[in-house]
Amino acid sequence: QVRLVESGGGLVQAGGSLRLSCAASGIIFSINPMGWYRRAPGKQRELVAAIGRDGSASYSETVKGRFTISRDNAKNMVYLQMTSMKPEDTAVYYCNVLNGPYSGSYYPEDYWAQGTQVTVSS
Repeated sequence: QVRLVESGGGLVQAGGSLRLSCAASGIIFSINPMGWYRRAPGKQRELVAAIGRDGSASYSETVKGRFTISRDNAKNMVYLQMTSMKPEDTAVYYCNVLNGPYSGSYYPEDYWAQGTQVTVSS
């Protein structure tokens, strides 16, 4: 059974930083691409960062240059370092196992967990 547990969210002022962590179990972690999604109130879920099996990373335009995704295959962990945060980064953040890429896009598995709330005050 796949289990994902996100942590590290909280309240931060604009311009500040947070580091999110995701612990994965029940999968062969090292062979799976992983990603961080977020869902802001009234908005669709957005893939903000993805990391491939080889450690190659990709980002949405909304976070490129500010967020960094990384993984530790020995610990079955994936991280999201968020810097220069903005109020529009406020959302619930989720990690997930990814399929792909297919034609340059990743698609999530149906392993959604509870997520971690990130709130950025102005």
